[in-house]
Amino acid sequence: MTDALSVPQYVAEPVAPDPVDWNTARRVARVVAGRDPLGDSYLLDSLVRDFEAVTVEAVELVGDFTGLVPASQAHAGVLDRAGWIDANVASMQRLVAPMTAKLGARITRTPFAPVGRHATGTEVGVLLGYMSQRVLGQYDLLMPDDTSDSSEAGASMAPGAEAGDCVYYVGANILALEKRFAFRPLDFRRWIAIHELTHRAQFTAVPWLRPYFLSLVERTLGMVEPDPRLLLRAVARAGEALSRGRNPFDEAGLIGLFVSDEQKAVLDDVQALMSLLEGHGNYVMNVLGKRHVHGVERMDRVLSARREARGFSGQIQKALGIQMKLRQYAVGEAFINAVVERAGDRAIDAAWAGPEALPTLAEFHAPDDWLARVHGGVQGGRRRPSSAR
Repeated sequence: MTDALSVPQYVAEPVAPDPVDWNTARRVARVVAGRDPLGDSYLLDSLVRDFEAVTVEAVELVGDFTGLVPASQAHAGVLDRAGWIDANVASMQRLVAPMTAKLGARITRTPFAPVGRHATGTEVGVLLGYMSQRVLGQYDLLMPDDTSDSSEAGASMAPGAEAGDCVYYVGANILALEKRFAFRPLDFRRWIAIHELTHRAQFTAVPWLRPYFLSLVERTLGMVEPDPRLLLRAVARAGEALSRGRNPFDEAGLIGLFVSDEQKAVLDDVQALMSLLEGHGNYVMNVLGKRHVHGVERMDRVLSARREARGFSGQIQKALGIQMKLRQYAVGEAFINAVVERAGDRAIDAAWAGPEALPTLAEFHAPDDWLARVHGGVQGGRRRPSSAR
């Protein structure tokens, strides 16, 4: 008989804990999000019906105007805040999985792992809860192919909708603005849809854009190391900024204090890309809004003022890095307007040719340099983007 002790004993490798307690993040976010009566509102059906219609309409308007024509049809999903939180928790988990796997293996050996996981989950929850009060629409390029993550907690999907190709609209926030400022509902909803469907067109009609964006994110997350020296360096940077009379969160929020010079170069690439996408989205939204949306000027004034948060809310936005995103709208839109003024309304098409054609951060403040580089200084560009041909 074979000696049992001589038989190799195979023991499964312990699964490293996720350094983020996502259940805590979800619970905290829902608390911070506050009361959301959308699920019980008699207006829910009208929201779903209107957004189904304006989403289809916006796809055609954006495609005709930009030349960016996706191969598939978009679908509308009207969510309450809890549904938006669930969808974004799922997306964040997928996005940061490579980093959390690496950090999880490190924290397994520390006695403070459970406390750290809970604290990190709480921080993520506060961020998502705060954002859930403000976001109106979102195209989620990280959404999975099934609806299990987003159909909970009040998500109302259009018939036949596939979550992987869905544009979200946060119903409670939209209804609140419509009521407060007496916006005409169908016009306001059409305007929001145009912006979100522009982002969808960017990522689905330009084949290289989605993998390029995700590669930038992966490069940034891949360089993150659980090094206590980063905390000391962050404190030193904050102290230096304060000594010069600057807010240490002004540039890139908390993350800007922790990144290395190498990571900052990648973040610059991310910021440049997002400035282009957000600026282009705003430009298309406003041009088409003037043509197809009644009262768009007042809507634009209201949302612009809403972005320019002051006081305590403004400081929260700076700390979380949200102010950096808001600056992307202004810087990007100013760049697009300058390019259109100098070289025609289709000159920006050159940016969709490939990553090498994207404007750099410096070129956002020198559009003539970008035009000279990608157009050779030729004025009046009118060509369609290669991705849309």
